[in-house]
Amino acid sequence: MPFRSFDALRVFASVARYQSMTAAAAELNLSKGSVSYQIRKLEDDLGFRLFERQRQRLRLTARGEKLWRSSELALGQLTRDIRVLQRDEPDRITIGALTYFFSRWLSSRLMSFMEANPTIAVRVEPITGIADLGQSDIDVAICWGSGEWTDIEHELLFECPARPTANAAVAARVQEMGLERALIEIPLLADSSGSTGWREWHHRAGLEYRPRQNRLVIPDSNDRVQAVIDGQGIALWDALVQNELNSGELRYLSDVSLDEAGYYLVYTDPAAERTTVVTTFVDWIRQQK
Repeated sequence: MPFRSFDALRVFASVARYQSMTAAAAELNLSKGSVSYQIRKLEDDLGFRLFERQRQRLRLTARGEKLWRSSELALGQLTRDIRVLQRDEPDRITIGALTYFFSRWLSSRLMSFMEANPTIAVRVEPITGIADLGQSDIDVAICWGSGEWTDIEHELLFECPARPTANAAVAARVQEMGLERALIEIPLLADSSGSTGWREWHHRAGLEYRPRQNRLVIPDSNDRVQAVIDGQGIALWDALVQNELNSGELRYLSDVSLDEAGYYLVYTDPAAERTTVVTTFVDWIRQQK
């Protein structure tokens, strides 16, 4: 029987990338129930399981892992082919950016690029992390991280170390409990990379990573800032929350930071395939540090 559930492959790829139906639902703007239904239907159509649940976490089965790699390659190639075809309209660029980075840094600067380049059509695509680039029409992205991506070309735009951050009420609880205990008892808010950033910070602080609370993954960075402001937990934030720090709305909880963290230009095409528009934008943004 021919396979027809191609729409569900995009849902599957997102769930596999995050190993979370909740995070995939947020990325795809679907309900968690809809994502769960499409995964079950896809498994029924295929005749084998794609995921298994271990300790309340999803893990790919061996067949699921193989299908995920194949689907990522196929969907990624399709996206790249579409991008090449769209280059018949040369003066356009799609920039991927975290909503947090766009609203707090890029937005106030982007008008100067558009004024200097009035013939270039600019589109900003919200992303939650580097994993979003494989199936998008983004030409260049700005991502936060430590630059340890081995499979995609990138360059540091500027360093921006991150430290544990909370609102005033949670910070008072941390002071009473002590930081080490607080990081066990109070939810740690994570981005789309899951526990990667928190594990790196614990290692740097000389602490064991062992939170008792379930990790709360909030892929959208602006939503994650608001969750910290609302007292939902502790997150790693950088100097782009300086206004909230100055007002006392947010507080750093430790002097230990991820010093190597920062914002990186991430390229979706090799240098030889980049358009002059992409080169123009990159030259401009390098001067905005």
